[in-house]
Amino acid sequence: MRRRHFVFPILILSAACSRAPRVANDVEIVPAAKLTLDPNDAVWRDAPVHAAKLLLQDLVEPRLMKPSTAEVRVQAVASGNEVAFRLHWMDATRDDQSSPGRMVDSCAVQLPQKTEKDAPAPQMGEAARGVEITMWRADWQAYVNGRGDTIRDVYPNAAVDHYPFEAQSLAPGSTVQSEMAKRYAPAAAVGNRRVGPRKSPVEDLLASGPGSLSPNAAGTSTGRGERTKEGWAVVIQRRLPDGLSPKVRSQVAFAVWEGSQQEAGARKMRTGWIPLSLKESSK
Repeated sequence: MRRRHFVFPILILSAACSRAPRVANDVEIVPAAKLTLDPNDAVWRDAPVHAAKLLLQDLVEPRLMKPSTAEVRVQAVASGNEVAFRLHWMDATRDDQSSPGRMVDSCAVQLPQKTEKDAPAPQMGEAARGVEITMWRADWQAYVNGRGDTIRDVYPNAAVDHYPFEAQSLAPGSTVQSEMAKRYAPAAAVGNRRVGPRKSPVEDLLASGPGSLSPNAAGTSTGRGERTKEGWAVVIQRRLPDGLSPKVRSQVAFAVWEGSQQEAGARKMRTGWIPLSLKESSK
């Protein structure tokens, strides 16, 4: 039997790119004239790529005991006080629709809240030594790209006899209609930030240990993801970590969720801390 080999493509860029980027042992942030959320932009042509090996999340419940995604390829560029990370990983299935029993493809970037010599625990930080996380989800990206959030968008072949949100007897915008909407949409009624139409496919979060995840009201991250032939290419842009400089390094970690493998929450593939350096501009 002939042995099959598969070579992971280092980068999916425009046809004008004639050379592969340099492979780096750590995650190196290189200067750029400007940042972009386009994962196919030429700005990534010269950015070194780090192949981050992913590990099972087998430390806290609910654990992930079955390996799925093997690695995520990471690049990083900076301009001013902003940095953009490009994550590219293999995933044979496109999971961008969240519904009962269906999980979605996702990824996240994690950084220490403070740049110190010793980083906090990579498993979402620790008490008094927190981390900042920016998460991208494929279903959020689909909403941003224009997919609707009605029951007909989620289940296009369903036949609806009666749906409270669209009941003809309730005047649009009326108090009665608003109350009915809350009754049949409890997540929205309690302010769940993770459901419904979105303006951004990413969310900023804080954590100080497993089970402590909370929204980061001060976060200003943006992002964009695109489906590739092999999986996903996602750009996450956020402010540079406080204290990071060409002379002072920090750490960064990544996580990937594969929806088809029922990965969600703590069930994910992740990295430990990876050294993060900021290269000085040649100007």
